[in-house]
Amino acid sequence: MWENVEKFLKEKGISIYKLSKLTGIPDNTLRNYRSKHSDPSFTNACKIADALDISLDELRDKKVGEHDE
Repeated sequence: MWENVEKFLKEKGISIYKLSKLTGIPDNTLRNYRSKHSDPSFTNACKIADALDISLDELRDKKVGEHDE
């Protein structure tokens, strides 16, 4: 998921620090997501998607209708 976040951060010119301010999520928590030490909760994923003005589907790695095998 974080690869998608980074793609949208770059496209929109938003830093981790600014994303932290927009979402209210501490920047060290965002950095943990980036380094894959943890995954965002549903609530935090919603905050990130809202801050980036994207849908949760755009944030996810999988497309609608795709399932794990």
